[in-house]
Amino acid sequence: MNKEYGREVLVHAPAKVNVYLRITGKRSDGYHDLETVMQKVDLCDTLQVSLTEQPGIRLSCPGSDLPEDESNIVWKAAESFLDTVGQSDSFGVSIILQKTIPVAAGLGGGSSDAASLLTALNRLTRQALQERQLLDMAVKLGADVPFFVVPHSAVFATGIGDRMKPVAPLTGCAVLLVNPGFSVSTAWVYKNFRLTRTDKNSNLSNSPQNDTLTGSACPLFNDLESVTVNRYPEIAALKEYLIDNGASQALMSGSGPTVFALFENGDEAIARCADQLKDKYGRGVFITRPAGS
Repeated sequence: MNKEYGREVLVHAPAKVNVYLRITGKRSDGYHDLETVMQKVDLCDTLQVSLTEQPGIRLSCPGSDLPEDESNIVWKAAESFLDTVGQSDSFGVSIILQKTIPVAAGLGGGSSDAASLLTALNRLTRQALQERQLLDMAVKLGADVPFFVVPHSAVFATGIGDRMKPVAPLTGCAVLLVNPGFSVSTAWVYKNFRLTRTDKNSNLSNSPQNDTLTGSACPLFNDLESVTVNRYPEIAALKEYLIDNGASQALMSGSGPTVFALFENGDEAIARCADQLKDKYGRGVFITRPAGS
């Protein structure tokens, strides 16, 4: 293996929003089967990754409260890669993770960081693992991780989110992300979700999986929203505020609590709304664009 000690790779790990999320069943392994449309946005964490001659993993997360040990998903991703290529005792990995994406926010930040670390190590080691091999590692790290391994800006995913096909990305809009400042446990949300929905309008028979996800024409839907809103009604109030102040649509992303809103009326409307919300939510407000749009 051609290793380049000291050469550093800087990678950007994007956030995502779930444009559509429907739970279709519960599996014996504790995961849930789902149908979802995921869209990457240009809010990113950054990872500085380099190889070291001394074996082992060194992880630093300056400015955040994230653990810097084996309990961090990025550490787990590095460990998985080294074990897969059979090089755990041959060299080490140094990682500096700069967080921008809110933690436990429904935006896939940790999953994106892990996936970006896998692809960065594949480049640094010149291992040239195939995408399928990276995906096999990714799915063991978490349900959202495979999406960030593939290069597609948006996908329609089934299973636990690991069976994906690309779809055209969101177009014709900017995206405002608003994180209300509290964390939500994904495990808690799924545990409290009751699979009782029979509404025929909640299926994907007329979904955007084969079409361009154009702003107001895109049918936003999230099965998990009612669970999180029941405990945190501020999410519902935030959605209403966004619609009243220029957004064409608003939805909670993933298991929450972040709400995203689509703005199609130019930069002035979204900037005005963002400025108003920053008075309350401060650094939890982000103006973004859909990746690939």
